Amino acid sequence: MILLRNKGTSASLGTITDDDLTFLIDMLEEEDSEDRDYWIDKTTLEYFEENSCGDHLMEILREAVGESEGIEIEWSEV
Repeated sequence: MILLRNKGTSASLGTITDDDLTFLIDMLEEEDSEDRDYWIDKTTLEYFEENSCGDHLMEILREAVGESEGIEIEWSEV
């Protein structure tokens, strides 16, 4: 399992599957092979919807972004 956290507060956002993580890695730009954080905003969520993001991952990310301009998330293996 993979744990997603709010990078700014370290608050847990929830757990996702390995397939969900693969989706994130495939859809988003990484600075290097050690990169484990991503900026998520409403435009990113729309992009994910257009590319068949799983329901569980979308639910976690929508809740995390909420009404904000965006959020930086990070992941780690549990």
